[in-house]
Amino acid sequence: MSLRVTLRILGVLLMVFSLTLVPPTLISLLFHDTVWDAFVIAMAITFATGAVVYLPNHRARKELRTRDGFLITVLFWSVLGLFGSLPLMLASDPALSWTDAIFESFSGLTTTGATVITGIDLLPDSIRYYRQQLQWLGGMGIVVLAVAILPTLGIGGMQLYRTEIPGPLKDSKLTPRITETAKALWYIYAALTLTCFLAYWLAGMNWFDALGHSFSTVAIGGFSTYDASIGYFDSATIELICVVFMILSSLSFGLHFAAWREKRLSQYLVDPEFRFFILFLTLLSTITIVTLLVSRTYHDLTGVRHGLFEAISIASTSGFGVADFSIWPGALPFMLFVAAFVGACSGSAGGGMKVIRILLILKQGMREVLRLIHPNAVISIKVGKMSVTDSVSQAVWGFFSVYVMLFFLMLVGMLATGLDQITAWSAVGSALNNLGPGLGEVSNHYGNIPAAAKWILVIAMVLGRLEIFTVLVLFTPAFWRR
Repeated sequence: MSLRVTLRILGVLLMVFSLTLVPPTLISLLFHDTVWDAFVIAMAITFATGAVVYLPNHRARKELRTRDGFLITVLFWSVLGLFGSLPLMLASDPALSWTDAIFESFSGLTTTGATVITGIDLLPDSIRYYRQQLQWLGGMGIVVLAVAILPTLGIGGMQLYRTEIPGPLKDSKLTPRITETAKALWYIYAALTLTCFLAYWLAGMNWFDALGHSFSTVAIGGFSTYDASIGYFDSATIELICVVFMILSSLSFGLHFAAWREKRLSQYLVDPEFRFFILFLTLLSTITIVTLLVSRTYHDLTGVRHGLFEAISIASTSGFGVADFSIWPGALPFMLFVAAFVGACSGSAGGGMKVIRILLILKQGMREVLRLIHPNAVISIKVGKMSVTDSVSQAVWGFFSVYVMLFFLMLVGMLATGLDQITAWSAVGSALNNLGPGLGEVSNHYGNIPAAAKWILVIAMVLGRLEIFTVLVLFTPAFWRR
């Protein structure tokens, strides 16, 4: 492992990221919101830091290994979150503290969608846009974007891609060359964003809101340009568009690629993860709608609208809102929140433990039941027509056990800051699953919780975004041995 090569790549990535501050600067000048200087200063600091790190190491050349990929990915996400907070700190409005600015930045880049800001409607337009852009960049992963361009700089990419793409089957490629794979993913991502933007715009949003919400919808993020989120528009058409694109973005982008390449929609129907996910969403939405109608929480079709939207939004870990689901009757709030632990499909922009892992855990549970009945039988686990190896099964259980342990460790930490049990439990679950909204004190925003609790949640967001092991591997002695 070469420190100089790592610093060289980190410097390049920082300089590239500084260019993403150009659009919010232009938005600020266009709308005359007077905070353009915050973006210019942040851009200069980010670019200069990247140049200082890169130039002394620009001649460093070495083939990247898996360990280098882990280190670069974690370092870049950490550094990116810190530098992404600069405009929020430097801007006179919203005038966030450094803790709040870092929380908001990491929440955006990890597509968590938890916010410490209130009065979003009154913020400068460039800040409102910048929050949405952060989520869009984090949605597919800025590291995957870098993989598409780094080969032109003489930097390999497979190691970065393997540590960035979520899911237990992350070694598979869509195309023979990893650069082409990364480009294919981004083409699909950009096409979905453009289509979503046009749909929102035709449904009645102005171009600014359509652009911002298309960014956060396709990223499964949940940030909005309004405090009331999607509920601000009070439009069944806009809500339906949002539901459609939340579902599409929750599916594996590898599956989208396969369907596009083969020109067959049947690719979706034969995928077991897709079928399980759609069945899960259908059952969850039905239970939610029926409960709202039977309890007379709503007296007309509003119950159907709100029930469908919130069920899809929470289950996909998007976190958009048209109603406060935390005050719904009975076990609905708890049921919806737990659905986020399942999350989206592997290889998607969503969070959670991923549908494929839950499916494998269920199949393994059924296998153990069958083994009790037939002790001598050799029973394999299959996903569709593919047999799952024991190594993948062990990895799934390993992930699940570490996930649970970390969850309870951070939960204890949150309780130690003075939060009540419901708030602490839901805040950790929301951050680790990259969901956004929680229950209790964090049902609307996270601005009032202690600073120590916010830092715990920042760690949880990064762990959730990079799927835990990518981060934890850096803390093992074996990783640093030659």
